[in-house]
Amino acid sequence: MKVKISYKGSTLIAGVIGELDHHSAEYIREKVDCELIKATTKNVIFDFSKVTFMDSSGIGVIMGRFKNVKKLNGKLSVTNVSEQMMRIFEMSGLLKVIPTYDSIDVAIKKM
Repeated sequence: MKVKISYKGSTLIAGVIGELDHHSAEYIREKVDCELIKATTKNVIFDFSKVTFMDSSGIGVIMGRFKNVKKLNGKLSVTNVSEQMMRIFEMSGLLKVIPTYDSIDVAIKKM
């Protein structure tokens, strides 16, 4: 499990690679939070194109970052969510609060 961090202006793009579960949740949480404290970061996009599995710990990571970004008056979205992951998003209620997009480019335009 790793997370690839990149930027497009003031938007942090966190490309999660592998499984987002209780083993990797703390690592991703710390990595994204370290970037959030930088003055230039306002919005966050989670890229799920390379996520193979997610459990409730992953939901917690996303919701926690959503709350942190909201405090900064920023926006958080998730892109490239597979059908399998989309079911988890639907069942958990994440879709009610966090927008999902088909691509990073679309998400950036909506920020």
